[in-house]
Amino acid sequence: MRRALTSLPPDLPDHLRLIRSRGVGPVSYRQLMQRFGSAAEAIAMLPELARRGRGRPPTLADPRDIAAEMGAVERHGARYLLVGTVEYPRLLAEIDGAPPLLTVKGDVALTHRPCVAMVGARNASAAACRLARQLANTLGHAGQVVVSGLARGIDSAAHDGALPTGTIAVIAGGIDVAYPPENAERQTDIAEQGLVVAEMPPGTQPTARHFPNRNRIISGLCAGTIVVEAAPRSGSLITARLAGEQGREVMAVPGSPLDPRARGCNGLIRDGAVLVQDADDVLATLGPIDARMERVAEERAPAPIAEDLGEGASERVEQLLGPVAVGVDEVIRQSGLTPPEVQLALLELDLAGRLDRHAGGKVSLR
Repeated sequence: MRRALTSLPPDLPDHLRLIRSRGVGPVSYRQLMQRFGSAAEAIAMLPELARRGRGRPPTLADPRDIAAEMGAVERHGARYLLVGTVEYPRLLAEIDGAPPLLTVKGDVALTHRPCVAMVGARNASAAACRLARQLANTLGHAGQVVVSGLARGIDSAAHDGALPTGTIAVIAGGIDVAYPPENAERQTDIAEQGLVVAEMPPGTQPTARHFPNRNRIISGLCAGTIVVEAAPRSGSLITARLAGEQGREVMAVPGSPLDPRARGCNGLIRDGAVLVQDADDVLATLGPIDARMERVAEERAPAPIAEDLGEGASERVEQLLGPVAVGVDEVIRQSGLTPPEVQLALLELDLAGRLDRHAGGKVSLR
């Protein structure tokens, strides 16, 4: 087991200001840091890069707000994990759009152990909740850390089952906000015996748009995701889809075709998810992917980004983009530019507020 180390840089306030500046997303943050090497220099260059993208410059975060946020994190007994540092979860760092900064409370070492996600319906049946609790408990005793989203139903049952051995709750709001309210005590217990993870600043009340972002963290922390019970078009299926896009294993527990809450899981199995009924099925599925994900994490290098662009390069990239999302690899192929040049052109459009980034490394113009 890897021991977590304190690894935050002395210029953390600059990193936090860059991350909290409107218009700077997870991908652009990483590219800015790769291009300029320091958060302070990246902040200084934001207006010029946005100008090149023919848009309005990003709104920079107020240093006073940054100081207030850092104070709130300390008061609540939490701390930050910054991408690129030794404490940051390695599997999560490999996904497209990994959050640059996490606020955490509890045992960070859990993120460096083998992790499996378990999600499902909020209005789950009693039988499904019992199965989730027992499955999480058995997986925990087998060495797996169970990750879920602290929602009602399956999520709560999974956390309860794994609490004695280690569980991670990824929440949609701030680290100090309990949602749903009835899970406040459960959240406190997990912070004391496991780990609570938040991407949003303290005090943030979760809204609908926050939950898909939370879901990508749940799946990104793990080698695989288990769906226990889920209706069609549910948040649990979003997590399963994200897991598949991240190259992680998707598993589902089958259910009765007479129960609408089983249709999501049965549909996943029909579409290729691994059918699992007990912990042995899960462990047999995770073994090969655990080893493969370790190799991917060791071999993957960040995409290079150019120092500058030649004449007409930005226009060439922009002409290839439209409202329909397209893969960056396709833009590189059709533009005739080098990958570093395309990445810089996309960064300029992103900071100008003219680019949308999608899962699977796709982009589109707003």
